[in-house]
Amino acid sequence: RDGKRCVRYRCNTLNIAPDVMYQRPGWVEAKDNEDWDFIWCDLAWMRENSDHLYMDDHVRMNHFRNQYELCRKNLMVKNLKRHRKNLEKDFGCMEASKCDFFPRTFVLPSEYHLCLEEFKRTLGSTWIMKPAGKSQGKGIFLFRKLKEIMDFKKVKRSQVVFRHLAASKHLPFHITRLDEQKDTAQVENFVAQRYIENPYLINGRKFDLRVYVLVTSFVPLKAWLYREGFARFSNTRYSLSTIDDKYMHLTNVAIQKTAPDYDPESVRKWTVQQLRRYLTAKHGRERVGRLFEDIDNIFMCSLQSVQKVIINDKHCFELYGYDILLDENLKPWLIEVNASPSYVASSREDYEMKFRLLEDTLNVVDMERRLTGKEKRVGGFDLMWNGGPVHRDDVIPATCGSSSFPSNTHLGCVNDRETQLRRLLKPFAARRGRDN
Repeated sequence: RDGKRCVRYRCNTLNIAPDVMYQRPGWVEAKDNEDWDFIWCDLAWMRENSDHLYMDDHVRMNHFRNQYELCRKNLMVKNLKRHRKNLEKDFGCMEASKCDFFPRTFVLPSEYHLCLEEFKRTLGSTWIMKPAGKSQGKGIFLFRKLKEIMDFKKVKRSQVVFRHLAASKHLPFHITRLDEQKDTAQVENFVAQRYIENPYLINGRKFDLRVYVLVTSFVPLKAWLYREGFARFSNTRYSLSTIDDKYMHLTNVAIQKTAPDYDPESVRKWTVQQLRRYLTAKHGRERVGRLFEDIDNIFMCSLQSVQKVIINDKHCFELYGYDILLDENLKPWLIEVNASPSYVASSREDYEMKFRLLEDTLNVVDMERRLTGKEKRVGGFDLMWNGGPVHRDDVIPATCGSSSFPSNTHLGCVNDRETQLRRLLKPFAARRGRDN
């Protein structure tokens, strides 16, 4: 436009993302759906359009085609279990133990009988049931009694029968093998998971972490970790005496804001930086350092578990929202991974943090071609994996003791992104000035 190079973008989401693109210098919203260089789309649009899109080399899209391999709960578990088994086979039990960051989990209905045996073996334990393909806490419930899982199976079976009855003109009817295969595809999958009964509590309340990982390539694997994130606290003090209170056991904002006493002005959120300071004051720098190394390990093991099944595409990137729970022993557990984390703000501070996150995502994707490709840091993002672990400049791997992953990560550390970006982009600004 006006003789200057610009980035034509499309955005079909109603959140902070269009604000970021609208305010970005040199970016212009495309007037034609097919006339764009960059698209920020929701998953529904991607599923409908990605298979028949032709994209020039420079074009970028914010989802990989089969991102669901990591983000659907049943597929995530399947891929993690397979990855753990392969590690044990190739490198032994010690290496495989790096994948011990997700609770005992079964996919229903396919693993119903295995789940039943485990349930009987651990009578008295609390379990949590989650729909495989839903988010925002929808359809989740806790259970302790065998009757509840038996009732669940009956409900799922009756749904299949009901569909046949609705489609049938007469009774009795015969369910053919083909019908059964169709039913298998139609029945909603759930995951049944051992509930973490001993979460780390602050002021008596349970919380989880939302942190962000940007993947710009799966082959080779290239992943960036954002320095900022937040801890989401439940609305009710934690107790195992009741398992029916969703405001106590589920920490996501979509659930908490439906509480009768919810006050948007007092949303219980800490920044990850606040949480890291709190934990360091209570447990010491060394112990908290190990905790954050364990969290780094969750990111890398989970991404490696899908590296061979994700359809890599140079046009695509993915900004994942990881949900991590800490137990009372400061062990981190992976709850789920989101390919479409919420970019709706719950407060001014939340808006500003997510604005910075999305702005730095665009800085890494680099539609303006300002980077050399050798950067270890871009704004608030630190490169933690680039075909192998990326080490901090101030760390010599041989001196890191027992740590096997001295990563170039700074989760919960100071995010002096504006200073870093000015320094990083200064050569580009000077070059552009000469060109003009």
